[in-house]
Amino acid sequence: MNIRVILFLSVIFWLPNKVFSQSVLSIQDNRQLFLDDYIISNLDNVTAKLHHPVNEGPVLYFDKEWEGNFSAYSSIIKDGGLYRAYYRGLRNAGKDGSLEETTCIALSTDGIHWTKPELGLFEIDGSKANNIVLANDEWITHNFSPFIDKNPNCPANERFKAMAGHTRKGGLYIYVSEDGFSWKRYHPDPVITEGPFDSQNVAFWSESENQYVSYFRTLRDGFRSVSRATSKDLIHWTDPVEMEFGDRPLEHLYTQQTSPYFRAPQIYVAIGARFMPKRQVLTDEQAEKFNVNPKYFKDCSDAIIMTTRGGNQYDRTFMSSFIKPGIGLQNWVSRSNYPSLNVVQTSDTEMSVYVNEHYAQPTSHLKRYSMRLDGFASLEAGFEGGTVVTKPFTFDGKELEINYSTSAAGSVMIEIQDENGSPISGFEMEDCQEIIGNEISRIVSWKNSTDVSALVGKTIRLKISMKDADLYALKFNK
Repeated sequence: MNIRVILFLSVIFWLPNKVFSQSVLSIQDNRQLFLDDYIISNLDNVTAKLHHPVNEGPVLYFDKEWEGNFSAYSSIIKDGGLYRAYYRGLRNAGKDGSLEETTCIALSTDGIHWTKPELGLFEIDGSKANNIVLANDEWITHNFSPFIDKNPNCPANERFKAMAGHTRKGGLYIYVSEDGFSWKRYHPDPVITEGPFDSQNVAFWSESENQYVSYFRTLRDGFRSVSRATSKDLIHWTDPVEMEFGDRPLEHLYTQQTSPYFRAPQIYVAIGARFMPKRQVLTDEQAEKFNVNPKYFKDCSDAIIMTTRGGNQYDRTFMSSFIKPGIGLQNWVSRSNYPSLNVVQTSDTEMSVYVNEHYAQPTSHLKRYSMRLDGFASLEAGFEGGTVVTKPFTFDGKELEINYSTSAAGSVMIEIQDENGSPISGFEMEDCQEIIGNEISRIVSWKNSTDVSALVGKTIRLKISMKDADLYALKFNK
C-alpha cells in the first residue's frame, strides 16, 4: 500500500480518538438540562423541544398610588417558605431616575397569593402605611435588583444584597440588608462604571465559579446587549466583557434576567425581554381606548430564553419566543411582557416565572406562568422511537435519576457504555428496566439494581432509547 495512503488512514483512525479523549466532561452530580447540547453528542430521530409556560393569570396588581402604570423590573426571591417580589413603583411617565420612583415589596407564602405589607419605612403623601423599602434615591430606585448572597463567607447581617444604578449616577452600586426590608449602601462609590445600565442589571454569587457575577446593559452595534464582569468581594470588579451569541443574530435584549437555575446552579438561565422597536400593533384609537400612555405603544416585546455556564458566551438554542404576548391588545404595547428575575419552585412538581404585563396602563400587573420542574425544554421522540447518545463524561454518584414522561405506549430505556461506545456488562439496554410513566424523579435500574457506584471515576456515556417520550433532565445522585 502506498505510504501516503497508510499515513492518511492512520490520521483518520487516530484523530477521532485524540479529539474524543480531550472532550470528556466532568458532570459530577450536577443535574443536566437540555436547553443546550452541552452533554449531547448525537440525536437520532429525537429533537430538542422548547416548552412554553402555562398562563396562570394575574397575581399582583400595581394598584397603589405610589406603584401604578410604570411599575417594572421585578425580582422574585424564594427565601425558605417566604416569597418576596421586589419591583419599581411609578405611577406617571416622566424622566427616568426621578424621585417619584420607589422600590416596593410584596410577600407570599405560596408564590400565588400576594400581600403588600405596611412597613412604615418611608412617608408618601403624609403616610407611612405602604410597602416601600427604598425611596428618595434617584436612579437607584429606577432598577433596584436584590438577591440573596449565597457566598458561604457572607455575614448573616448582610445576607441580602442588591445592585442598582445608572451611568448618570456614576454607575452601578451595591446595597445591603439584613432582613430584605431596610437597605443601606454597601460601598460609597459605584463598583461598575462602564455602561449605560439603563435596564435591570443583575448580580449573584456563583457556586460553580466561586465568585460574584454581574450581567448588565451595554450597547453593541446599535443593539441593546449584555456585558459581564466578576468580583471576589462585590467592590473590585473585572473589566466588562461583551457577551457573545455564537452565530445567532443580535436582537434588542431590554432585560436578560440571568440567574443560576435553583436545581442546577452551574447553569445560568436567562429569561429576558426581547424588544422590537417601532413594531407597532395598536392604532392610536385602540391605544386611547385602553388608556395606554401615548408614548408607549409604538413597540412590542416578548420573552426569550437562553443559557450560559460562565464565560462570555450565551447559548440561544431556541430563537423562538419562550413566552408570547397574551390575548388582548393590552399585551402588545411597548415594554410589556418583561419577565421578572428568577424562576422559583411553587410546588413539589412545579416552578413559576412571573411577567410584567399591561405596561403604561392602569391595569399594569404581574402575571404568573407555571412549568414542570426542569421543564424548560426536553429531548422528544415520537411513536416511531429514537435514540440519544451523550458525550463521554465522568460522574460522581450511586444512582441515575431522570425527569421524564411517556405515553401509555411509550418508554425510556438507558444503556451505559464505555468511552468507545461499547456497552458495559450489567448495564446493557436489555438489562434496563423499561421506564413508563410521568415522574419528576425516577431512578433507573439494571437487572433490578440501581447501583452505578462501580463506574464512578470512569469515562462513560449514555445511550438513551426513547419512544413517544420526553426527557427533561438527568442527574447522578450521591
